[in-house]
Amino acid sequence: MNIGILALQGAFAEHGTVLDHLGIEHFEIRQRQDIERSFDALILPGGESTVISKLLRDLELLEPLAEKIENGLPVFGTCAGLILLAREVEGGVSCFGCMDISVKRNAYGRQLGSFYTEAEFHGLGRVPMTFIRAPYIRSVGSQAQALAMVDGQIVAAKQGSMLVTAFHPELTDNLAIHEYFLKMIKN
Repeated sequence: MNIGILALQGAFAEHGTVLDHLGIEHFEIRQRQDIERSFDALILPGGESTVISKLLRDLELLEPLAEKIENGLPVFGTCAGLILLAREVEGGVSCFGCMDISVKRNAYGRQLGSFYTEAEFHGLGRVPMTFIRAPYIRSVGSQAQALAMVDGQIVAAKQGSMLVTAFHPELTDNLAIHEYFLKMIKN
């Protein structure tokens, strides 16, 4: 298995560290030629969604990646990655727009509104969750399923081969969310 990690901005290196711990081959996607490689899944990291969206367009990565995702490439979006995949974005513009969710950007406020908690994640029990200027999912459409909630807000969801979290599982020592994604890829 080989996973591409979008490495334009944000917490991409941390996802690579998690995959190293899990013994999973991976590489960074920085330019168009990188997506010509064969890969089994994609990780869209946290960062600044408007910057990542602009770079995807400027580097001509948006269309080919969107096509791969639409054709069933498994994708895991954390924080900004969640925003990039959402069909509807309050306080921003949809990028890939392929996941049947509506999200609110910077829902927990500015950097000072960042926090850590533990909460139930469907099928995994309690997991650690680090939120940094995080969005939350306002609603899931009929095709998507909510997987975790914090303070009444949806913070994780899946749809087909897409998984999203409003929090950063790559910033904890807990590998459960990445393992969950790896099981999604294999299924």
